[in-house]
Amino acid sequence: MSASPVLSMETLASLCKRRGFIFQSSEIYGGLNGFWDYGPLGCELKRNVREAWWRDMVLHREDVVGLDCSIIMHPRVWEASGHIGGFADPMADCRQCKKRFRADQLCEEQGLKLIKTEKGFALPEGTQCTACGSKELTEPRAFNLMFKTFVGPVEDESSVAYLRPETAQGIFAQFANVLATSRQKVPFGIAQIGKAFRNEINPRNYTFRSREFEQMELEFFVKPGTDQQWHDYWVEERMKWYHSIGLPKASITKYVYPKEELAHYASACVDVMYAFPFGVQELEGIAARGDFDLSRHQQFSNKSMEYFDPDTQEKFIPHVVEPSAGVDRITLALLCNAYREEWLPQGDKGGAVLLAEPGKQAPEGYEARTVMRFAPRIAPIKVAVFPLLKNKPELVQKTRDLFTLLRRHWNCFYDQAGAIGRRYRRQDEIGTPFGVTVDFQTLTDDTVTLRDRDTMQQVRLPIGKLLDEINTRIEAGMPE
Repeated sequence: MSASPVLSMETLASLCKRRGFIFQSSEIYGGLNGFWDYGPLGCELKRNVREAWWRDMVLHREDVVGLDCSIIMHPRVWEASGHIGGFADPMADCRQCKKRFRADQLCEEQGLKLIKTEKGFALPEGTQCTACGSKELTEPRAFNLMFKTFVGPVEDESSVAYLRPETAQGIFAQFANVLATSRQKVPFGIAQIGKAFRNEINPRNYTFRSREFEQMELEFFVKPGTDQQWHDYWVEERMKWYHSIGLPKASITKYVYPKEELAHYASACVDVMYAFPFGVQELEGIAARGDFDLSRHQQFSNKSMEYFDPDTQEKFIPHVVEPSAGVDRITLALLCNAYREEWLPQGDKGGAVLLAEPGKQAPEGYEARTVMRFAPRIAPIKVAVFPLLKNKPELVQKTRDLFTLLRRHWNCFYDQAGAIGRRYRRQDEIGTPFGVTVDFQTLTDDTVTLRDRDTMQQVRLPIGKLLDEINTRIEAGMPE
């Protein structure tokens, strides 16, 4: 299942706001570009992404442990990592309309390629402002992406600190402590999920490129000489993980960096790419970084980052393979992939649908439905529970009892307002995979109706078998 062909980012943003997935930060004051807030459904969706990653990368493995580092660290960390001296994007300004652009993105939008020079970068001939059309653009100049702040009461150079632009450096800085306390042996990994901050020149494409975002990073430490083996392993593992959370194989591709595009310290790098409505873009980078990071921190801190192998009696600085993913980008990919507009035969309980066309009414005999087809393990709400009628106390009480039972296991929603068909449609639009309806037959034989979001098929089940059936369907995931 690939993303709906009728999807635009404006349509998705409208649904996300209307249904409580994503809001513009500080919206009542006009908003703040590059910052977003996640509403009740959005924070549940993000939490499910984080938990799926943590479960599969840490809890289900013996060779990975977790870490949670502070956002602000000693500035020497960023000197050692190279961020203070080299973490910059090329920026160009339009002299006519005063708009500011990231030079590589400006060129890319016009089918051009930014020119790399000995002193930096240059715009190719013919580059123009995409806002006003002027060709009067400044030469690209470096713009450091780190947010600067101050620690303590005095704002001077001695108190300068930075919001972290990535979570990885905290892992490298704590490598020796984790090694000493976790009883791990190389190869092993340290995983972290947390906020990072980059002062992007041009935040764009909804939540895809933001100034505040969340990363899920693993630093997997390996013996020198085994880098390629472990890099291949993690590329394969990460591709399987994306399929497990509901992103189809047809929408996920790999970009293998040619040698000339690799960072000077890297021996290999692969980006996991997703086909967004605005183009194929990166979700995750998986890089073989050698011993660059640990060696730099050893040099700048004068603290040993060596590992003693008890089996071979060798000492060495481990190399590292780094799968680094963005929670917000994955969440956006899941939203894009899930969105569908469909036309259904009126009153049909089967799965026959036509994809809707934008701006057109449903054909005669059909009704429109918007549905978010999240994989059940990722869906914000797993089960919606409905009494057939809200004015029958015995039905309502039975339904409330069932709701209390189910919510001990999953995030559930109780809804008794409006016709049952309308309640189904509301849950379809927020991606709830299962609906359970309590009716008068329930009062006599303790059975309920279980409805599937995607097929709209309904089956009658005893309440005693409901938990097992829903759990089986959640674990089964989505068909390819």
